[in-house]
Amino acid sequence: MSRRLSAYGLAAAWFALDRVTKALVQASMNQDDVISVVPGFFNLVYTKNRGIAFSLLSNSESEWRSFFLIGLTALVIAFVAAILWQTGPRGMAASRLSRVGLSLVLGGALGNLYDRLTEGAVTDFLDFYAASYHWPAFNVADLGLTIGVGLILLDLWLSRRREVRI
Repeated sequence: MSRRLSAYGLAAAWFALDRVTKALVQASMNQDDVISVVPGFFNLVYTKNRGIAFSLLSNSESEWRSFFLIGLTALVIAFVAAILWQTGPRGMAASRLSRVGLSLVLGGALGNLYDRLTEGAVTDFLDFYAASYHWPAFNVADLGLTIGVGLILLDLWLSRRREVRI
């Protein structure tokens, strides 16, 4: 299988997983419902986030917020898709680890962009917490973005270590 096909295939699969999980939450829960899965640690919730990561900009009333967030996400998608299109032995997508990371970023960005375009907000439902401290709710797309960036950073770190040894 070609590098492009596998990279875009993983992005499409992650996008599909995000869409399915959000559809299940929307079909089976009311907004602001809370289902305790692991008491004291993990809940399923149904919230809408009009902002970006950690609900930043969610309280903004500016009519430009949506345009800004959609535009920023579209730029990220175009940038990552262009990197994944390159098939040469050098560059950001040269290693398997970076390609997987970039694919997860692409799939996650597409998932959240779809929500913004169709609903004006992103559906979040994963709520982790310890005692009264709650991590902001997130979704499968956000998970892909976070894991993807982590894999890219790990690959950069590993490649620097290899260069130092040489």
